[in-house]
This record gives sequence, structure tokens and C-alpha cells, in this order.
Amino acid sequence: MPVARLSRHLVPFALLLLVAGPLLWAVGSTVPFGMQAPAWAALLQHPQTWPALGMTIWTGLSATLLATGITACILARWLAPTGTAQGLDKWARWMSPLLSVPHAAFAIGMVALLAPGGWLLRLISPWPSGLESPPAWATTQDPWGLGLIAVLVLKEVPFLLWAALAYVQQPGVQAQLRQSLRLAATWGYSDAQAWWRIGWPQLVRHLTAPLLAVLAYSLTVVDMALVIGPTAPPTLSVLAWQWLQDADPAINAQGASAAWLLAAVLLGCAGALVAWRAWPLWRQRQVRGVTLAQYSITVRKPDAVSAPLAALLGVYVAVLAALATGSVSGPWPFPALLPEVWTLHAWEGVLRSSRTVWITLGLGLLSAATALAWVVAWLEWAPLGWQRRMRPVWMLPLVLPAVLWVVGLHRLSLAWGLDGQAAGLWLAHTLSALPYVLIALQGPYGGVDPRLLQVSAALGRSRAAFLWQVKWPLLRSALAAALAVGFAVSVAQYLPTLYVGAGRFQTVTTEAVTLASGGQRALTAAFAWLQWLLPMLMFGLAAWSGRPRRWPAAAQ
Repeated sequence: MPVARLSRHLVPFALLLLVAGPLLWAVGSTVPFGMQAPAWAALLQHPQTWPALGMTIWTGLSATLLATGITACILARWLAPTGTAQGLDKWARWMSPLLSVPHAAFAIGMVALLAPGGWLLRLISPWPSGLESPPAWATTQDPWGLGLIAVLVLKEVPFLLWAALAYVQQPGVQAQLRQSLRLAATWGYSDAQAWWRIGWPQLVRHLTAPLLAVLAYSLTVVDMALVIGPTAPPTLSVLAWQWLQDADPAINAQGASAAWLLAAVLLGCAGALVAWRAWPLWRQRQVRGVTLAQYSITVRKPDAVSAPLAALLGVYVAVLAALATGSVSGPWPFPALLPEVWTLHAWEGVLRSSRTVWITLGLGLLSAATALAWVVAWLEWAPLGWQRRMRPVWMLPLVLPAVLWVVGLHRLSLAWGLDGQAAGLWLAHTLSALPYVLIALQGPYGGVDPRLLQVSAALGRSRAAFLWQVKWPLLRSALAAALAVGFAVSVAQYLPTLYVGAGRFQTVTTEAVTLASGGQRALTAAFAWLQWLLPMLMFGLAAWSGRPRRWPAAAQ
């Protein structure tokens, strides 16, 4: 019996070591590097530290709260106590194209719209604004961080909507929410009162992980802050990134200490977020008579939800249109709405950088496939208790500050002799993509009816045959979507590529962010457009491969 039990746990234990080892090594290696007393003394005495920390807290918390509030308002318009459940899948499908737009590409497109020489001012120039030349307005990289807050909110709202819809589409949850809202309606509550007092408190407690991910990204983002964020002072993540690039080891250690300070701020804000989430749950428990029963969720009529969704889609279409136009533009004097000359010089430059494109494709596919293989093996063979206990470990790349995580990856690659090697870059991208793939797949994977395995065994089929012929074909759509998510995460990686690759490997993301700080507008737009196009094509392939099979009608 002990031998059989050991063999049953051998595979999950090997899977555990395979990923937990590098993850914990990477995080643990940053502790002695970032906890040096002289580095902390220099950090706390540096004149930019406290203004940068204040800017970080302001932009991060504002973006998180605004994104959460907008998401709740949209969901309040979507979900109603009465009606039918048709249409929810259609709205959920709209989230994939929005999620496929990388953060850096979206920020570059917003700069093209909001800059003093951008499209928005061109639309009202010279009349009615009276502007004949670009004004000296701080519409991007403004000292208040408003541009950074705007792009963070616009990027995180689709993610939160996707997470919420993925949860409420589960049959039991749909029933639970609608019954509670109907019960509130019998007490005389309006739809809005029912949602904010009962519906939203029930839903938000299941969105803790997505909200923590949004909070962590908003507080620690680097690439978007470099493109559209404030510069005087910058955010603390950008300041830490600048220090980590310095050749002086003392400045390097100061940057690592700044990364740990970010982690402490994130931990404090996360604690406040959990407490805020628990408050409406406690209030909801005070309402007697709310029971959890089985029923279905509903969606309001299309005209009730079209306005917020159309506005969100309109912003994304405008951003992508600005990138597409900028990538084929020649001379473009202000205030002309369109360029005087259309040219493909920028795309010719992209073609000359074909190695960059192939590196991006190969790295994205390989890291996404590796992460998917590990996640499938873990969900299939690891006991449920192991999965619950180890989930916080897998989520470390998602919730750690980006600069702290990349410091750990860099020190890991140095210790293992992988610095500047393709294998090191593959490992870094795989570890970064793994939590996203796990989040995308664990719901559908756990939703497969376990009785199918019993039926298969009763028919004399092995477990391998059940997986290959029944379970994985049923999960084909979810597996393809998880692979696309991993690919999109890999394409968007900026800091891991920069540090672990040691400058030897260029991707479309590193090229786009680097060019954004220069004056090559057309080439920047071309690489940013390509940064969106590659994940979008992967999501399209995933949707095509996961479509339902259609069998030909039998011959009469």
C-alpha cells in the first residue's frame, strides 16, 4: 500500500518541483540582494523616493478603484432579476479581442490619440479650438498621472468583465445570483438597490484574485508607465527599473530595495482590498432570508447594455485605428487630420527586422505550449488538496511587483548559467505565462462531469483512452483559449526579455517600447500594431480550432 500511494503521488510531486523550485528560488534570491542596510538607507534618503511612492499609490489605487467601479456598473446593467439567459455568451466573446491588445501597444495608441499633436486635437483644429500648431499641453506623461490612470482603467475593465462573466456563467452561480435578486425585488428593492446591496456583494467575493492581479499590475507597471506615465516624479517602479539598470552595484541594490518597498506597499493595499471586499459580504450576511438556490442568470435587452460596451469598443477601435494610420504615414503636419503622404517604409523596416518577429513567435508558442502542458498535467494528476494549497505559489508571478519578479528571474538565470541564453528566456516567459494559463483552464477543466470517467471505465477503456478520446476533445476550445492566453502573455513580456535576455534577444514588445521614447512615429506604430496583431491571430486560431464540430447529414 505505501508503494502504491507513493507511485500515485510521484507525478504531482515531480510537477511540483519542476515549477515551485525555480519560482521559489527566484523570489528567495531577491531577499539578500534587496535587504542590504546601506541600500535601504540610501533609498529612504533619496529625494525622489517619497514623491515617486506617492505617485505610485495615487495612480495604482485610483486605476484599481475606477476599474472595479466601472465593471460593477456595467455588470449592474447586464444582469437583471427577470428575463432569459440568452446573450451572455455573446458579450463574453467580445472580451477576447479587447484582452488581446497588449498593454504597451494600447499605451502607444493612446499617446497617438491624446498627444498635443494627436488625433483628438486635430479633430477640433483649427476650428473651433483656433490651434494652428500643437500646444504645449501635458496631455501625456502629465505630472498628475491622469494619462497612466486612464490607460490602466481602459485595459483592466475588460479583464475584470471577462473574469466576472467566466464566473457567473457557471450554472450554480447563475442560479444563486438570480434567486437572490428576485428575492430582493419581492422586498421592494429596485434593480439598482438589489444589485448593490445583494448581487454585487455576492459576486465580488469571488473576484478577489482578479482584483489583486489588477491592483498588483497598476501599482508596479513599468512599460506603460514609460510610455504614458508621469516623469517628474516617475512612479516608483520606473525609478526602481532605472536604478536596476545602473552599472554601480550599490545603485543596483538600491533598485532592489525599491522593489521590496513596492512589495510592502502592495501587501498593505492588498490587505485593505481584502478588508474592503469582506465588508459588503458581512453586510450581506446581516440581511436575513437570502438563500442560495438553483436558478439561471439573465441579461438585459441589448439596448440596455450597448452604450457602455459600445463606448469601450469605440476607444479600442480608435486606438487601433491610430496605430494603423500612424504605421503607414509619412509627413503629417499639424493640424491636418490625415497624413500628406502614405508610405510603407515603416513596415519595410519591420520586414528587415524579421528575426525579431520570428523570435517573438517562437518564444511565445514554445513558452505557451510548455505552460499549457504543465497546467494540464497538474490539474489532471495533482490531488485537489495539493492544488488548493499550492495555488498561492503559482500566483507569485501575477501578484509580485514586476521589477521584483524580474530581479529574481535575472538572479536565477545568473545562478543557473542561463543569462543571455535562449533557454533562460524560455524559462522566464514560461514561468510568467503559467499563472494566466492556469486561471484560464482550471474552471473548464474542473467542470468536466466526473461521471464520464466512470462510464468510460465501465466500458473497459483505460484512463489514457478516456483522456485522449473523451475529456481532452471536450476541452478542445478551453485548451486552445488557454494556449492563446499564454501566447499573448509571452508576447507582452518586456522586463523579463530585457533582463534575462541580456539584450541579445529582441521582441516586438521591446522594440515598440524602446522606439516609443524616440521620434520614429511610424516605426513605433508598426511594431505596436504587430504586437497586437500576433495575439489577435492566435485568439482567432483558437476560436477556429475550438468551434463545435458539424457532422454531415446521413445519406437518405
